[in-house]
Amino acid sequence: MRILICEDSALLREGLVRVLEDSGHIVVAALPDASRLDEKVVEATPELCIIDVRLPPTWTDEGIRAALALRARRPELAVLVLSQYVEERYAADLIAASSGSLGYLLKDRVADVTDFLDTIDRIAAGATVLDPEVVAQLLSRRTRDARMQRLTDRESSVLALIAEGRSNQAIARTLHVSEGSVEKHITAVFQKLGLERDESGNRRVLAALAHIEHGGTPPQTGADR
Repeated sequence: MRILICEDSALLREGLVRVLEDSGHIVVAALPDASRLDEKVVEATPELCIIDVRLPPTWTDEGIRAALALRARRPELAVLVLSQYVEERYAADLIAASSGSLGYLLKDRVADVTDFLDTIDRIAAGATVLDPEVVAQLLSRRTRDARMQRLTDRESSVLALIAEGRSNQAIARTLHVSEGSVEKHITAVFQKLGLERDESGNRRVLAALAHIEHGGTPPQTGADR
């Protein structure tokens, strides 16, 4: 896969380059800031961009704004945003403006190389992958959608794991249930949230966004109530 990196920390930037190239990916550019990001995207035609939330010169929101702009101009381009801490507002803005081929991870996750590379592959394949800590904080918001209150504890757990970008098989392993049970719970979630089947196949993303936007319960592994 052709990957572009935009990260101001030279240590992390070079570390990402080595990890990605050692795993067979091609790093087409490694930038310290977003000043030449658009130019390099056009020139190097990456399939995925890894962008830090905070970049020079102000280290506030340059990275997230660059990511939002890229997604607006090139919705087909996969983007993974890295953040030192959970930035709820930035995460919510990025998720709300996007669907599919998107990731938001804390930088600590990069240390687990196997999981990090798996995340890269899942995002490139069209998944939305959110750091569990990001999901937990977004789900802790008190504002609730009445639709969410219709969900059982198990359905809320399944939905929270969907928001993390987990597959049905991974959800089944986490909750120690069968894939058939997971499919039934997901069907119930879609029905209770009023998400009809459509040609785009984006119901999983729409369900996760609704849960994140309006609040809900953190992932649980207990029985249905």
